[in-house]
Amino acid sequence: MVANSALSCVFCQIARSSTSTTLLYNDERVVAFRDINPSTFRHYLVVPVEHIPTVKDLKRRTEDHLLVSHMLNVGQTLLQRDAPGPWIHRFGFHQPPMNSVNHLHLHCLALPFIPRWKRLKYLSLGSLGGFIEADKLLEKIKPST
Repeated sequence: MVANSALSCVFCQIARSSTSTTLLYNDERVVAFRDINPSTFRHYLVVPVEHIPTVKDLKRRTEDHLLVSHMLNVGQTLLQRDAPGPWIHRFGFHQPPMNSVNHLHLHCLALPFIPRWKRLKYLSLGSLGGFIEADKLLEKIKPST
């Protein structure tokens, strides 16, 4: 079933270069590109090449922690390059049921939100889901030592 989901997944298609989407970054683990409906001055998405549906599919294990750390590092590097200076950077993930695409993706945002009401999409709703900051997700999936 995952194979069928991955075949129809738009982010999997982008990761396989099966679309005309311009990649800002790519390696064997992740790709990065501009959000088609930006909420901020710069709004990028970093997605794993492997089809991972949502943050709920990540576990407290080294491989998942390393993947999310790599995604964050890529996003930080891109925003430092493209939105330096006074822009405030924010990084995080939508959690079910608030995610729009069932493929793990890191939102890399250079604030402020444009228009301001778009910030509502990026609020944490605690146990109800909403948006989780990348550093909080990394803490949550940090492997036990």
